[in-house]
Amino acid sequence: MDMTSRTSAVVLLWAVLIAFFAWDWTHSSPVNHRKEPAILAIGSGQAPSGGHCSAF
Repeated sequence: MDMTSRTSAVVLLWAVLIAFFAWDWTHSSPVNHRKEPAILAIGSGQAPSGGHCSAF
């Protein structure tokens, strides 16, 4: 792969990534931070709500 095609591929990757983030920003609902679980909920009494660890 020569330098021109590599540079083009990198520019295309960043353009697609930025376009995806812009689309996601405009189409997603706003996050309500009051309803989010605590970052560190270790020992807080909150039960896990999904994933494999909640099955045990």
